[in-house]
Amino acid sequence: MAQVNVHVTMSLDGFMAGPDVSVEQPMGVGGERLHRWLFDGADEADAAAARQQFALTTAVLLGRRTFDVGIGQWGGTPYPVPCFVLTHRPEPDRAEKEGTFTFVTTGLADALALARAAAGDGAVTVMGADVTQQLLRAGLLDEIHLQIAPVLLGAGRRLFEHLGTDHIELEQLGAHQSAQVTHARFRVVK
Repeated sequence: MAQVNVHVTMSLDGFMAGPDVSVEQPMGVGGERLHRWLFDGADEADAAAARQQFALTTAVLLGRRTFDVGIGQWGGTPYPVPCFVLTHRPEPDRAEKEGTFTFVTTGLADALALARAAAGDGAVTVMGADVTQQLLRAGLLDEIHLQIAPVLLGAGRRLFEHLGTDHIELEQLGAHQSAQVTHARFRVVK
């Protein structure tokens, strides 16, 4: 069965996007700073981490808000694989040059089952704070691949909010750093 992973970059103070996320500013005010490591190309460790992230991803599960603010930036699917959008607003499937968006209105379990089936022996990459939080609360997330950027955004969207009162234990699988970010990988203990 496909593994379910989240790949996310956040500020040192825990924000994965700056404030005022919109179509015009998909990462919020100041949030584009978080992904400098992906586009700079100056550090081979960062480039290797990005290549590994793309190589592992064989399907994507994302929320509707992430889709709405990201589609204009991506110019198609965020990865060249099948993408499943968890939403309350149905829409016909949307074929793009490198993959298809399937809109799932029947809940998290159904969206995850479709993404896992499409991923085969690969991995489902989760995008969006809300979907990540739902998967964590349900005990359905396998790994967290976290890039910590050396910046304090001060406000914005946090990844680890709204998790309830249950304790979630993580096992550190590895870490390394570059000039742009610290890469850390954790397994969610079940």
